[in-house]
Amino acid sequence: MKHLARILKELEECNTEQDSSGITLSLKPDNLTRLIGSIAGPLGTPYEGGSFQIHIALPGAYPYEPPRMTFITKIWHPNISSQSGAMCLDILKDQWSPAVRLKTALLSVQALLSAPELRDPQDALVARQYICEYQTFIDTARSWTENFARVSSLGVEEKTGTDETVSPMIW
Repeated sequence: MKHLARILKELEECNTEQDSSGITLSLKPDNLTRLIGSIAGPLGTPYEGGSFQIHIALPGAYPYEPPRMTFITKIWHPNISSQSGAMCLDILKDQWSPAVRLKTALLSVQALLSAPELRDPQDALVARQYICEYQTFIDTARSWTENFARVSSLGVEEKTGTDETVSPMIW
């Protein structure tokens, strides 16, 4: 891969500052274009206390093309599909620049959790609930965080919606 040095440098930079940002980044050992990002749920939001895993796929033209990011951890948010984990975020589309680093993109995703962009929702049902039944939205988002992004003393526990617990790193 042409930009391997940049990717390795970004990994190192992100993981040396993880305590202050709540963001980590790891490389899949068998594929240098696949990474796992992790963001902490922002304080004062229904996502607080959660740890959210994000699959990151780097295109061959990275950093000239944006990475593709999807949530592995189930989340209830207007700009993130509750079914597929796909997200709608301008920095990952038309606002991308080669100067943007993966950590910056993950910080933008984390900021999106605090401030949904309702003019461009990914999940219409969640957006409608946010607008029309805000307290129900808050309760649902908090419940999903508790059920799917809970942080235990052993790490993240992610549920599939049944009684089964799965590793968030398997996909």
